[in-house]
Amino acid sequence: MSNHSTKKAVLSTKQLVTMTIMASLAAVFMFFRFSLPFAPSFMDVDLADVPVLIGGFAYGPLAGVMIAFLKNLIKLITQGTGTSFVGELSNFIVTSAFVSVAAWYYRSHKDLKGSRIALILGVLSLTAVATLSNAFLIFPLFEKVAGFPMEAILNATRAVNPLVHTYWDMMIFAVVPFNLVKGVLNAVVTALLYKHISRFLK
Repeated sequence: MSNHSTKKAVLSTKQLVTMTIMASLAAVFMFFRFSLPFAPSFMDVDLADVPVLIGGFAYGPLAGVMIAFLKNLIKLITQGTGTSFVGELSNFIVTSAFVSVAAWYYRSHKDLKGSRIALILGVLSLTAVATLSNAFLIFPLFEKVAGFPMEAILNATRAVNPLVHTYWDMMIFAVVPFNLVKGVLNAVVTALLYKHISRFLK
């Protein structure tokens, strides 16, 4: 293979190493999490999507999704699962929706305005996919696979959020704002850091 062909490879060795480092950082960030006052304690906010977004901006949407997968794999190896893998599946789905949309837009609009629009689109994608996947896949799996009774999940949410009475109330008044807040926090930190870090990722 010629040098020219090697340069045209989808991902270089340096990029793969950097992606692994980003995934490792993201897994570490998952240790540092906090709850929001309107959501139950099992819904945690962290900044683990920041390294994923940075990697996606640098190397493209496919790389971002790969980092999201590696992040959850490293998390499983180092921390295990307390949800029979349902929580990790949810995290992968939601983070992939976030980074793939943001990185896809940024790939064609690599300026300040483009990065802001990309992150806004990513947050909207994250929130929409999180709400739909939680409503129709993740929460039912929590009950059927992980053994968490739906009524217990609802009661935990009702205890901290007076707007929640039904299952769909929980989606609208807990899941939607939770993911908006989490997405915005990760987007803001990414926006502040990316330009300073991107020069080292080329």
